[in-house]
Amino acid sequence: MPARHDIEAETELWDTYAESAFKPDAEPVFHWTQYAGHGPGPELLGNPRTVLEIGCGTGRALAYLAGQGVTARGVDLSPVMVKKTTERWADTGAQFECAEVLAYLRSCTDSYDAIYSIFGAAWFTDPAKLFPLVRERLNPGAVFAFSQPPAIPGAYGPQGMYKGGFAGRAMFTYRYSYTPRKWTSLLAKAGFTEIDASVLDAPEAGHIGTLLVTASVGH
Repeated sequence: MPARHDIEAETELWDTYAESAFKPDAEPVFHWTQYAGHGPGPELLGNPRTVLEIGCGTGRALAYLAGQGVTARGVDLSPVMVKKTTERWADTGAQFECAEVLAYLRSCTDSYDAIYSIFGAAWFTDPAKLFPLVRERLNPGAVFAFSQPPAIPGAYGPQGMYKGGFAGRAMFTYRYSYTPRKWTSLLAKAGFTEIDASVLDAPEAGHIGTLLVTASVGH
């Protein structure tokens, strides 16, 4: 049975997340992994003049890029989070829009030098629907990159996830997990080239690594 995304319910879930995740005193920072100071940085995006972050969350990565002179835009499903990020990062020039990512990409007419997701929309959106839309919004030679936890062995495809444990009102969403080989296949099918999908080990042995994927479009 395919995942049944309920956008209204998922919006409420991410609004709840925004209330606890957003820290108004946090500083701009860009890193792909869940471990501070570990792994590569924004150099994986090349030298973009324009970027779009899908599922931009707290906006810290966009604020960092905007501070480097990049025209930086983010889209997020949560109106609560978008209000917070717009107010917090207004002075950086980063722009934030509230929308469901597939609807946003379908209606968007802008194109970008890089589109990326850090534990964001690429983790929570059906890649068969998402990847072709991302491909259409990228300039020639542009980069698509995303990171998220790797799949648990044997557990692939859409995975249901409840908010806040297993008690209380049922608030849930879906995240998508595949092997690096499958991610490569999905990206190639959507028209991407120069695909690199691998799991970066955690800084401490035995801890959860990070799936890190990059791909490009032809010139």
